[in-house]
Formats: sequence, structure tokens, C-alpha cells
Amino acid sequence: MLAIIGCAEEGVLQEPRDSLAVEQAWLEMPDGVRLAADLFMPEGGRAGERFPVLLEYLPYRKSESRSRNHSLYSYFVERGYVVARVDIRGTGNSEGRTIPYEYSDIELDDGEVVVDWLSRQPWSSGKVGMFGISWGGFNAIQMALRQPPALEAFVALMATEELYQEDVHYIDGILHTDSWMMSHDLYNSLPGAPDFVVDERWAQERFEVEPSVFTYLRHQRDGPFWDRASARGRYDEIRIPGFHIGGWYDGYRNSLPRMLEQVDAPVKAMIGPWDHVFPHNAWPGRSIEWRHEAVRWFDHWLKDEDTGILDEPALAVFVRDWHPPDAEIEDVAGGWRWEDGWPLERGREQVFFAHADNTLRGEPSSPGTHHLDYKASIGLEGGGPVMWWGGIAPDQQPMDDASLVYDSAPLEEPLEILGFVDVQLPVSADATRANWVARLSDVSPDGQVTLVTGAAFNGTHRRSAREPSDLTPGERIDLDLEMQFTSWVFRPGHRIRLAISNSQWPMLWPTPFPMTTTLELGASRGARVVLPVVPPEDRPSPRFEEPTPGPNLPGYETLDAGNVTGYGEIQSVERDPLTGEAFGVATNSGGSRYPWGVERFEERIEHRTSDRNPAATSVQGVYSLTQELADRTLRFEQDLDLRSDVDDFRLTVTRRLRIDGELVRQKEWDETIPRDFQ
Repeated sequence: MLAIIGCAEEGVLQEPRDSLAVEQAWLEMPDGVRLAADLFMPEGGRAGERFPVLLEYLPYRKSESRSRNHSLYSYFVERGYVVARVDIRGTGNSEGRTIPYEYSDIELDDGEVVVDWLSRQPWSSGKVGMFGISWGGFNAIQMALRQPPALEAFVALMATEELYQEDVHYIDGILHTDSWMMSHDLYNSLPGAPDFVVDERWAQERFEVEPSVFTYLRHQRDGPFWDRASARGRYDEIRIPGFHIGGWYDGYRNSLPRMLEQVDAPVKAMIGPWDHVFPHNAWPGRSIEWRHEAVRWFDHWLKDEDTGILDEPALAVFVRDWHPPDAEIEDVAGGWRWEDGWPLERGREQVFFAHADNTLRGEPSSPGTHHLDYKASIGLEGGGPVMWWGGIAPDQQPMDDASLVYDSAPLEEPLEILGFVDVQLPVSADATRANWVARLSDVSPDGQVTLVTGAAFNGTHRRSAREPSDLTPGERIDLDLEMQFTSWVFRPGHRIRLAISNSQWPMLWPTPFPMTTTLELGASRGARVVLPVVPPEDRPSPRFEEPTPGPNLPGYETLDAGNVTGYGEIQSVERDPLTGEAFGVATNSGGSRYPWGVERFEERIEHRTSDRNPAATSVQGVYSLTQELADRTLRFEQDLDLRSDVDDFRLTVTRRLRIDGELVRQKEWDETIPRDFQ
């Protein structure tokens, strides 16, 4: 059993009926602000026994996620670790003003203090590891850049070290919007559970703090704001051993090969057929007990035990076989194998050229040109649900119908690719702003089109994403697009498809001017796709443990998880052929029960653009969180309206609090921000 200690200031926890419990603690920062922590502590050891500590450091409200943490951390605690879950300053139960945006110096400065504090406790061995998925993986990488003395190793899941091009704000240099930007700031504005104190201090430190989406919109080009927490160009500063875990259906997978290739410190990597979830509870299918591998990693670095993990090849990769474009599939075909590192020594390039008859062939094309009329709404039917190049996309044919499409002949033999697909596009536009989107797909014999990978490019960044410049109409641009890291086996009888467009809405914000773009074909400088082909070879395969179910925590229950697998999925699309306007609507809702009450959320997002006037694009989101408590009902609401014209973005956010149905607080932010080459 594990001991439990209640903290009067945060509410007494219910005594669990299994082997895991929580001690709550306050960690005081140099300025006097206290961060709230849950400590998952081993019990029953020898007197004075010390344990290494694993830290997950997040803004995602530890009290509400205690059931998730209870199940997740039990694996580590049972194997001799203390696990600390700390709310970032101004979020959840921690004190202080809400952090202004992700990975600010405030968050990371506090993180160094947290690591040091954990190393100096009487139950600590003095060695600390960090781990986490998404935000927790990001700040684990960033803390490794800072090298706090007690941090000995980290495990980063579904995370990247490149903020500008790969985080959810500007994908491939183009403005991105999704459900996260609607909900994240509202969650951070809530007071701590279970008391939910809504006083003036709370209002000043949280409710009235400007939403972070304004800051991101003010930084539309690459530069120091994004450099602050990116490892790009600073890989030599990562001297702490890192284990990187990614998923083929997650948008943060490009970092794995870069880390293997660029970082001198010990690096391991694993990538499987998963979305943005922990692999022991993965979707779609093929779950593995990643925590077993993480414990082996931490045991080596934090306990000085020879677990053999460094004797194994550096990269465990799941090679994907074909599957239909179906977001409801329960399993992904393919299999695991070891690779010694990155890049693969046996890999080779195979070039396919785009031809005038819309074929892809191994021989160069004769000179020629293809023209494409810009359609801003491309994506609503075939690409909208794909957030940041993640998820299982629907059939790509609706997008391909409005794109330049080039197909290979049916393959006679299997063709495996693993790595970064390179697409070389000599293009021009008759407007001063243009984006290009390239998608690589698998066309099955029955005509289904499955997205394999893709990439986009902001044409004004052709010389520099830090100093963008307008296009000169008719100017030839030689684009070299590196598509998202991928693996795939094209089966015999299947065709390889390259599709090129100038939009993928609503994943990417459309450029403002109607236009026609041109693609050049030819032998020496014509459009082509370069595939990272891997010849067949017998390779050893890793063997992973089956997932271990974690213990349940009484008092916590998911009533309705919402549309989890279709996060941001557009349920309805309408088009007006007379005006060219098109819009799609996504809705979601769900609820959870906690010891202190019930929380419910509701969301509606409307994406709207116009093929005739793409400058008039907008996103409107309505999000609410309702806390049904014993003595009152609190409803926190946030409406977001982001719209553009030729010159500007206008962002309006309205936040409200209703108590028992009565409006008691409201705050609005409204700012016009010039379009900065978007």
C-alpha cells in the first residue's frame, strides 16, 4: 500500500481502495508563489530509503486529471520511483498569474526550481527524470536544453523541438487554427478544484489575463519568439540522455530522426501506429507497454542499473502497410523492426517525375506546364479533420478533384518507404501571396485514396521564414518540400499519387487573393517526388510487453469523453455555388464526474471561407465548461472570433462566468493585427 496525506488547503482526497495514493505538497518559488504538486510515493520500504523522482510538469489541472495520473503513474511507483505531477504557475491548483503562453521563461525558470526541489527531499535519491506527452514532452526537451544539475534523463512522447514550423500555431509557416486554441485558455482561467474560489484575486490573475492566442497571432513569422524554446541549431546543448516516442498519426513525429542524427548525448527513439495518445492506451490499436521501456531507460540513468537498453539498436520502428482511409479502423497493418540509427545506411532514393498526361514515371518528363485555379476551400471534405498532419485522414479524392494529380502505374512489386519524402516543385503564381500543399497518397485498386504524408509551404518564405517577402507575379520559385516523416508499404497493384494544391482549409489559413498557379514539368528542373526507399532486408524485431491496466481511482468517472478520435472533425459542410462561400461545422461535448461534482464541456466551431474572395475567411468557436457543484453551478464560457480581410486579422475573444445561470463576470479582448505574409 501507499500512504495518503490530505492537504486542507486543497481538499482531502478520498481513500483509494487499491495500492496507490497521493501526497500533496506546495513548492515555493523564489518570488513566493507556490506551485501545487501531487506526489505518488512508494511505501513499505526500508527506513530512510530514497527513490529517484520522475516529473510530469503541465498546465492541465492535476486535480481533475488525478484518476488519469493514478493509473498512469502506478507502473513507475511499483518499480521504485516517486512520481511528481506539478501544475505550472497560474494553472490548476498552483498560485500566481497564469503563464502568458507555452514554454515562457517563467514556466521554465520555475521548472528548474522544481527539479532542484525534488532532488533535495529526504525521500529523493537526488536524481530526477522528466517525462510527458505533448506539453510535458515539449518542456522535458526544453529543460534538457537548460541542463539543471539534478536532471539525469528524460522521455518525451508526441513532442517536437521545433516550435514555429511544427507546433499547432504555424504549420509549415502557415497560420493554423483548431479546437485547442478555443479551449486551452479557458481551462487555464479556471480556479483550482475542488473549491473553485471566484474572488477578485482569481479574476486578476486568471480570468482577466489575456488569452495566449493573441501573442501567437502577433508572431506570424519565425524569429526570437519561437527560438526561445526550440532546439533547432542548439542540439549540442542537449547533453542529457533522451528517449523519444512518436506516432505515425501524430503531428509531432519529425523530431525523432532529427534527435537521432543531431544530438550527441545518448538517444533512443520509438515510433508506432498511434495518434496523440500514450502507447499503452493507444489508438488506432497496436498498444504496447511503453512504460516498461521507459523504466529500463530511467533505471539505467537514475539507478545505475545495466538494463541492456543501450545494447539494443537506437530506433524501433513500426512499418505501416496499406489501410483504407477510414478513421474508424481498429488496427493498422504492418510490423515492428529495429534500425541501428538515422539516417539508414541501406536507404536509397527513387525519383518519380510528373508528366503532362498526369502520370508519375521514373523517366524525366518533356518540358511543359500545368495550371491550377486557386480554390481556398479545398480541405473541408478531405483534409479538414487532419490537424497538424496527424490523425487518419478521410479519402483524399474530394481534395484531389480540385488539385493537380499525378499517378504512377500500378506497382508490380511492393515498395517500402521510410523517412522524409522530398517534393521538388518549380512553381509560379499570378498573385503576391501563395501557399503550396503537396500530398502523397496510396490509391488502391478499388479507387480508395489513403493519405501517406504531406507538407505545405508559405511562398513568401521562399528566401526566409524570418524575413518573408511578397511574390513577384510570374516569378519562378523552386520549392523543395520535405514531407512529414513517414513509413509505408505500397502493395502490388496500388498506385502512388502526388497531389498539389494551394490550400488545405481549415488546417491552413488561405492566402487572400484569387489566383492561378503554374507548375513546370521537364527533365532537369521539372516537378518530381523523391521517395526514401528501403530495400527488403531481414532485420531483428523488438518484442514489447502487453499493456498493464492501471488501478482505478474511486470518485472519478468519465461520463462522456466526447468525440475523442475525431477531435476537430467537421460533421457538416455547405457550399454556395453562386457566391463561392463554403463553411463547415464541428461540434463536440462530454463530461466527467469528480468527488466534488460534475464537469461538462460543449464546443462548436464554424470554419468559413470563399473561393471567390479568400481574404474573407473566418473561424468562430464557442466553448463552455460547466462545474456542477454541491452548492452552486459555475459555467465558464469563451467565444472566439478570428476573421481576415486582405490586410488584417481581427481577433475577438469574450470570456464569461455565470453562477446559477446569472452572468456575474465578462471580459472581452478585441484586436486588429496586420497580416504578416500570411
